[in-house]
Amino acid sequence: MIPGGGQPNMQQLLQQAQKMQQDLQRAQEELAQTEVEGQAGGGLVKATVTGSGELRALKIDPKAVDPEDTETLADLVIAAVQAANENAQNLQQQKLGPLAQGLGGGSGIPGLPF
Repeated sequence: MIPGGGQPNMQQLLQQAQKMQQDLQRAQEELAQTEVEGQAGGGLVKATVTGSGELRALKIDPKAVDPEDTETLADLVIAAVQAANENAQNLQQQKLGPLAQGLGGGSGIPGLPF
């Protein structure tokens, strides 16, 4: 409750909500610029994604390429991309989790997207 039993200051609440939204937006922009890596096959295949999950790079060691066994290479690529995406999700939780908790998962204020 508000000290003294007064009504909450709507202007102050809206300013706080706007600041939280700006902080969230800034964190999302930072995630889009941050790159994380995942790998498979002991590093034979490495995938790099942004914190928001966009695939940016894929490196394949020549030792992983066997023309007679492209299925294994495909599995390694999938595993590396999945590992990179898991790392991106962990990064998202680290960056956005505290902000989302600050928003309470839903402010209850009509018209606000959080």
